[in-house]
Amino acid sequence: MQQPDAPRPIAPRIVEGDLLDQPVDAIVNAWNRNIIPCWLLLPQGVSGAIKRRAGFAPFRELGRAGPIPLGHAVVTGAGRLPFKAIIHVAGINMLWRASERSIRDSIDHALAAATERGFRSIAIPLIGAGSGGMSEPQVQSIMIDHLQRKLADMKVIVVKFGADAGARP
Repeated sequence: MQQPDAPRPIAPRIVEGDLLDQPVDAIVNAWNRNIIPCWLLLPQGVSGAIKRRAGFAPFRELGRAGPIPLGHAVVTGAGRLPFKAIIHVAGINMLWRASERSIRDSIDHALAAATERGFRSIAIPLIGAGSGGMSEPQVQSIMIDHLQRKLADMKVIVVKFGADAGARP
């Protein structure tokens, strides 16, 4: 008797573009440890784009979660965005720096949160590039390596911010 094939892991896909335009159930926001209230922070990068398009509701919800351990995740509503949720990961430390460990832990907690909520697809920015102080190629290498080891039955899109992404208001 022939055994059915085991489910094959879905490999992560890398795209260049805008995180907020991906056809997924949830997006990941590369956030901080949630120690500083979000209303004191100037919106920048992924978080700034999310605030402009989603509104402040997800960030008020995130603020109620309190401090987030480095590498952990908090799930909020998506505000005015068309997603089921936003998964905020604490990918940078108190000195605004990312590490390989904080990136890998952030991925683990984001995938766990998505799986727990039954999401079939997520889009993740390059966690730790930009504000986190790491280069895009370095972060991409860490993320792809880790995702290839972790993925099960979920579509994951790693989004590199494209030159023409975010051109709309």
